[in-house]
Amino acid sequence: MSTTTIRRRMNRTIGTLRTRLAREDGATTAEYAITLLAACGFAAVLVALLRSEEVQSLLMGIVTSALGMGG
Repeated sequence: MSTTTIRRRMNRTIGTLRTRLAREDGATTAEYAITLLAACGFAAVLVALLRSEEVQSLLMGIVTSALGMGG
């Protein structure tokens, strides 16, 4: 195989890689957006749980018990 042929193949491979990698330019931004959306959904579920009377009384019992043991 000649040097010219090897260089052509390398240039073609590099060009193909650049094209494939360039297609993912916005992927990072999309991943951050999806992560942020999931975090907001989780926060909404957590707020809904903490507003329920059952969870509030459970947490109050835990805090009261912990304070009672300390002193």
